[in-house]
Amino acid sequence: MSTEASRGGGSGLLRRKPVEQIATEHEGELSRSLGLWQLTAIGVGGIIGAGIFALAGAVANQTAGPAVLVSFLIAGVASAAAALSYAEFAGMIPKAGSAYTYGYAVLGEIVGWFIGWDLLLEYTAIVAVVAIGISGYFGFLVAELGLTLPPWMLGAPGTGPGHVVDLFAVLLCLFIAYLLNLGIKAAARFETFVVGVKVAVVLLVIVVGFFHIDTANYTPFFPYGIGGAITGAATVFFAVFGYDALSTAAEESREAQRHMPKAIIYSLIIAMVLYVLATLVLTGMQNYREIDPESGFSSAFASVGLSGLAGVIAAGAIVGILTVMFTFMLGVTRVWFAMSRDGLLPRWFAALHPVRRVPTRITWIVGVASAVIAGFLPIREAAELTNIGILLAFVVVCVAVIVLRYRRPDLPRGFRTPGMPVVPAIGVIFSLWLVTFLAPVTWLRFALWFLLGLIVYFAYSRRHSLLASESAG
Repeated sequence: MSTEASRGGGSGLLRRKPVEQIATEHEGELSRSLGLWQLTAIGVGGIIGAGIFALAGAVANQTAGPAVLVSFLIAGVASAAAALSYAEFAGMIPKAGSAYTYGYAVLGEIVGWFIGWDLLLEYTAIVAVVAIGISGYFGFLVAELGLTLPPWMLGAPGTGPGHVVDLFAVLLCLFIAYLLNLGIKAAARFETFVVGVKVAVVLLVIVVGFFHIDTANYTPFFPYGIGGAITGAATVFFAVFGYDALSTAAEESREAQRHMPKAIIYSLIIAMVLYVLATLVLTGMQNYREIDPESGFSSAFASVGLSGLAGVIAAGAIVGILTVMFTFMLGVTRVWFAMSRDGLLPRWFAALHPVRRVPTRITWIVGVASAVIAGFLPIREAAELTNIGILLAFVVVCVAVIVLRYRRPDLPRGFRTPGMPVVPAIGVIFSLWLVTFLAPVTWLRFALWFLLGLIVYFAYSRRHSLLASESAG
């Protein structure tokens, strides 16, 4: 082993953990109990849901029209290039932390820190966005049943007359936190079952909806121009990268070197096939101008006289999108756990439940934070907190896989990204390209979060990092 391999390399802001050390340290802290199909279910659970049930209708109605299909394909191409890079790292470094851990190992502590810091906000916001989306379907279902709920509990302030809090979204966030605190094995069983229900609902939508397509609804296909489809791709991007959060569960996977790469690839393929078919059905059943931005498929089925099925879809969406919340709350808690274990955040957060072996403190903090966002911010404002950090995480992972392939070609790899370095480079280019289409307010909020992260790093993390302690010793 080279000297650099044994000590990681770099100094100061760019000090790095050696890959071999990361792959073997902390073994036994988290419980390795997830198999291939449980991992795939977590990935599918994270990818399918928000894009179909919460965002497809809004993007079709307001941004892309029938070209929402193109939006998903653009996002899918960029996502696939990055997914292959994640697959190589997941098979090589089967530890919690995902892009944070990979960036730390290859590009240095400051890079790992900022990616981890960004993911803390992005993943938490995604949990909140999805909770709000589910709440929209809940409102549709309640109305279909002829029930009337007090307006104060139906949405965030400013989203409707008398709205004070989106109570259902708040309760969902707290429920997912409770579920994750039961232990990864019990939680994964629930996730696998609900993913099966969700896929069944999506297939029902596709099969039944196919017989009610009016091809006239596809014209004009690009009502907002090509730019609208590209902007739509940037908006729906977070709906096609659940495998990123999946990779944070590597430390809880059995035979992670073999199973994690397969789970990442399988989950993306399954999701993209269903996305393409579902968006074709949605925009074929109802003119894009009439699609309900909050409960698109339910309104589309109601428009063709299938109100009863619309209620089933709404119920299925409520159950199915829970899996997206599960995957991303799992992701943020494992990134936070890894950062705290490395000393970049207080190690108090990294405490595990003595029996269930899960980071209980972190999970409840994330549950409450996401509940506050979901309860008091409209879905668009909450969504503006997402995407940019994920896209930058993709850039870091794609760059890191190229760097490590040339710096350490000797490392054993359970999966090798094909087309090196072209495929990872495509992931970098697409991700940076999509970043340019995000709204200015997204950049502003990202800059403020980045600045806060800079303060935290230099005030605390740089001095308390375990690598800093090792260097001092």
